[in-house]
Amino acid sequence: MAQYQPQGFRVLPPAVKHLLIINVICYAAYYLLAKQHIMDLNALLGIWSLQSGNFHIWQPLTYMFMHGSFEHLFFNMFSLWMFGSALEEYWMTKRFVFYYMVCGIGAGLLNMLIPGFHVSVGASGAIYGLLLAFAMMFPNDYIYLYFLVPIKNKWFIIGMVAIELFEGIFRSYDGVAHFAHLGGMLIGLILVLYWRKHPFSRI
Repeated sequence: MAQYQPQGFRVLPPAVKHLLIINVICYAAYYLLAKQHIMDLNALLGIWSLQSGNFHIWQPLTYMFMHGSFEHLFFNMFSLWMFGSALEEYWMTKRFVFYYMVCGIGAGLLNMLIPGFHVSVGASGAIYGLLLAFAMMFPNDYIYLYFLVPIKNKWFIIGMVAIELFEGIFRSYDGVAHFAHLGGMLIGLILVLYWRKHPFSRI
């Protein structure tokens, strides 16, 4: 298995950098327009169920650049930087962007199949896809829970899957799109396995 050798905290590959900028700009626009009671961008750009009457064709793409709170944005962007930087260096930019976008769009579309789904925003589906890929690329490397407790990536992702599955089944009305998270990981798993079988794929 490949071993990831970090280059230091200054590493910020181009795709990760631009994704960070886009997400921050989108959140700032949402916040400022909502504060002035001009428009709710999350209602327009978030992904809605087909039954709601509010679904538009662009939403499976735009929803993953919108966030409902600063905390939501911060933790997603921190994870994008932490895991995305390593994956973009490992895969190179073209494959990384393809993976990120497909995981995010796929997560949104799969989440629309869940009964009771209403509207969703956030990059979490794509981010969970990154977590899955990071664990598969570097399974025996360590991640530090709360910056203190070391745990191998492979055990960390197995725990995350179990938690999201439990939360999705038993706490489906907690306002968190758990099945979007699982959907992002499922799409990511399919892509990683495909690339392992076809290592010379252009994407």
